[in-house]
Amino acid sequence: MDLELGGKVVVITGGSKGIGLACAQGFLAEGARVAIVSRDAANLSRACEALVRAVPAAADAGRLMSVAAEMADPAAVAAMVAKVEAGLGPIDVLVTSAGAAKRTPPDELEPAAWRAAMDAKYFSYVFPIDAIVKRMGARGSGTIVNVIGAGGKVASPVHMPGGAANAALMLVTAGMASAYAGRGIRVNAVNPGLTLTERLKEGMQADARMQGISPDEALARAKAKLPLGRIATPEEIANAVLFLASSKASYVSGAILSMDGAVNPIVV
Repeated sequence: MDLELGGKVVVITGGSKGIGLACAQGFLAEGARVAIVSRDAANLSRACEALVRAVPAAADAGRLMSVAAEMADPAAVAAMVAKVEAGLGPIDVLVTSAGAAKRTPPDELEPAAWRAAMDAKYFSYVFPIDAIVKRMGARGSGTIVNVIGAGGKVASPVHMPGGAANAALMLVTAGMASAYAGRGIRVNAVNPGLTLTERLKEGMQADARMQGISPDEALARAKAKLPLGRIATPEEIANAVLFLASSKASYVSGAILSMDGAVNPIVV
């Protein structure tokens, strides 16, 4: 299926690792021009090398760029947007995948953990959304896909601050979809469940501390609850992101796509 993404300018926050990196590879394979964003320049360098190995055409001029920036800083976001548009052109697609709130057992929670979760997950999404959706709206076209997380819909004792940020981002997704629909903008989200990324290890460590078991046992127990019998890969999440960003999803907006392998069979 041709997703008609060739030549589109795509910004992916959190694009140096995990789901964000898988999204970058997918968009590049479809012929898009991609800017990956992360706080860590070294991670970005490694990611660009990996992307060129996976998609050799990414080495062509004007196909791939990286920007080191803190997405929870509005000034850094503005500078990032200006740099991308100067280097690649007006942004057609924004994928937010930057930031993850630290998972913490409830007895270890302190006020700082709640505030840090909003900085790490909520503001690191909202600030780039706010900056880019207005530019898209002025041009009359654009798509945004937010990679949020199942923890915003199903409460977890070790993920309350981050889950609260995720729930807020779902409301932002639906609200932005409604607010900008008349200006040609679509806004959707995917809610991954357990996915094979570095963040999974952190989550299992927090679960293990709360249950008094080893991280390996915590992972085994979590996997045993999955009806599909396995944990998702970043590429599987990326495939859904690409579809939602494409013209094939032209009448999909304000949707929150659950991707937890049917572990929470709820009606939405």
